[in-house]
Amino acid sequence: MSPAVRAETPADFAAIRAINTVAFGGAQEAVLVDALRDGGDLVLSLVAEAGDDIFGHVAFSRMQVEQAGRAAPAVSLAPLAVRPEYQRRGLGTALVQGGLKQLAADGESLVFVLGEPEYYGRFGFTAAHAARFVSPYAGPYFQSLALSPQAPSSGAVRYARAFAALS
Repeated sequence: MSPAVRAETPADFAAIRAINTVAFGGAQEAVLVDALRDGGDLVLSLVAEAGDDIFGHVAFSRMQVEQAGRAAPAVSLAPLAVRPEYQRRGLGTALVQGGLKQLAADGESLVFVLGEPEYYGRFGFTAAHAARFVSPYAGPYFQSLALSPQAPSSGAVRYARAFAALS
């Protein structure tokens, strides 16, 4: 399958909700995406489609890295969702690669993800890099990727408000 990866449009919102709900077995991530969108915190939201059907979605939201009283922008990758019947076909990879490429082109410098190290490591994310940052999610699944030499190298990470509602 060769999906097209493109930015979401309002016509995609219901499909994005459905993909996140079925991929995660509940509505929590779908609610998160809606809250990020409603709060103006989505930096980039991409869908994978073939024909008129959407199979996957990835969201990148604004966050901050605070150090010495200053805040620098960063981005959180979450969630990444592919309909279960289309998983393991490269759709998630296409979404993440497309997103990282667009973020770099847009001048973003640092991306964080909370996820499986084996999966996200293939894109360059590492827990060792993220260990320099203070986060409530610190540990082996908290990873980061610098997209430019100007990326902050340490500090306290602050996620968008929508993440506070997660349980």
